[in-house]
Amino acid sequence: MQVARFVLPILCLMSGCSADPPGGQPRLSGPRAIEPTAAPNAGALKLTAAQKSSIGRKIWQNESAGKITGLTHWNDGEEFPSLGIGHFIWYPRGFNGRWSETWPEFVNYAIQRDLQVPTVGRNRNCPWPNKPSFVRDFNGPQLAGLRKWLAANMTIQTEFIAYKSQAALPRIMHAAPTQERARIKANYDKVASSANGVYALVDYVNFKGDGTNPTERYNNQGWGLMWVLMEMKDVPAGQTAAREFCAAAKRRLNLRITNSPKARGESRWRPGWHNRCDSYARAL
Repeated sequence: MQVARFVLPILCLMSGCSADPPGGQPRLSGPRAIEPTAAPNAGALKLTAAQKSSIGRKIWQNESAGKITGLTHWNDGEEFPSLGIGHFIWYPRGFNGRWSETWPEFVNYAIQRDLQVPTVGRNRNCPWPNKPSFVRDFNGPQLAGLRKWLAANMTIQTEFIAYKSQAALPRIMHAAPTQERARIKANYDKVASSANGVYALVDYVNFKGDGTNPTERYNNQGWGLMWVLMEMKDVPAGQTAAREFCAAAKRRLNLRITNSPKARGESRWRPGWHNRCDSYARAL
């Protein structure tokens, strides 16, 4: 079956990791040290190293043009840094933003696979309270060490991003309006029936979330994966569905910009967001 042929890589992308939790955990630092989470069950099939590398490098290119310096980044106007190929969000102490914080989740995931995450990265809260302090330390040993570790561990980051994508669909089906659930599932399967559609589903959840978090909305309108799947027109599976996913994502992101607080100036991000969505319509 064509759909299963391409959905399986999403479900199995994590399976290159150990299925068993490590015998001991590194000692974590900070007053709110990150607690390890249970490792997901490993699948029977595995993506090749080349496939993982292709998706990981495409996501890295999307987030920071594939640059090593982009692995530790702090956007202007934001209250937190973004780390790794997927720009995982890491909140400083005392900040509780509307966006889902993903760096601690990634650290949990890596620790469960017995990876030695640099000590500074295992802090529950980002130790840099603001962008000026982060910029001052950018070439210091802690951030330079994080970048070196992240550049050397691209595969685990790709696997984590795919894990997040796999976990998104059950949450979406639970959170979505009852009358929309069949259409959401059908559109998901249509997009997943092409290789670049699989990439789109993996990347978009990392890019803009699954859409179920009620704080990630403006005027009660969201832009995560759930909203894009509801936005899609009824089209055939395969490349047509991948192109429609691209178009629907851009429509939802345009609506986000329209509804966003003017002080955030989100329109400046439109070209980059659209360019990223355009990559979903192209063959992987």
